[in-house]
Amino acid sequence: MQTEFTIQTRGQGLYEFTGEVRGWLRATDADGLLTLFVRHTSCSLLIQENADPEVQTDLQAFFSRLVPPSDDPSMSYLRHVYEGPDDMPAHIKAAMMPVSLSVPVRRGQPALGTWQGVYLFEHRSAPHIRRVAAHFA
Repeated sequence: MQTEFTIQTRGQGLYEFTGEVRGWLRATDADGLLTLFVRHTSCSLLIQENADPEVQTDLQAFFSRLVPPSDDPSMSYLRHVYEGPDDMPAHIKAAMMPVSLSVPVRRGQPALGTWQGVYLFEHRSAPHIRRVAAHFA
């Protein structure tokens, strides 16, 4: 069983789509493995805490500090800069974080922990439409 989730971003940040995943799996009432794969090279997928929004804010702040925009003097060695100062840093962040996730499913529900949610982590500054391919078997 396959589908694709479309996530509209408003710029850098974490976008939870656990509800959409749960809704799609609910019809199966089966056990198996869900694989999610983001079809872009400048964003990532994460399973992260969904109870305290400060977790998402702190993660974004950490990765922004770890990999600043290409117009920051510390990033002057970058050559891929013609798509904007956020582009190459977005590719670096996506290389550091997962672009696919595997989640066990029990009776049609993702076996996530109490405070876990599924997120797309947008690394670009401008809004984007992101697509996440899903496969359940």
